[in-house]
Amino acid sequence: MKDKKYNKRQIGARYEKKAGEYLISQGYEIVEYNFRCRMGEIDLIAKDGEYLVFCEVKYRAGVAKGHPAEAVGIRKQQVISKCASYYLMIRRLSGILCRFDVVSVEGKEMVLIKNAFEYIGR
Repeated sequence: MKDKKYNKRQIGARYEKKAGEYLISQGYEIVEYNFRCRMGEIDLIAKDGEYLVFCEVKYRAGVAKGHPAEAVGIRKQQVISKCASYYLMIRRLSGILCRFDVVSVEGKEMVLIKNAFEYIGR
């Protein structure tokens, strides 16, 4: 069981790296990979023009378990929102424009969904 979880992490890290490369090709500047805090994790933090972008990466080998972007439900959006607030606070970034994007990876196809969801506060 432990090996399966480790393999999922390896796969996730590989696709997060590929998503980062994809974002760079789209004009983004990667600020940080895998920001972790006690509330959760944000896969990628990047700059896109004047926006600081908090990006979730979702991978599926096929559609048997649904489209990758569907896995970013309300609960995941809440976690990412809380982590983003914490990130902004500890980095002392106020008044900055922020956005939440999702990179959906299905097989070898990557799709960027800009402004995939709005901030979900308390």
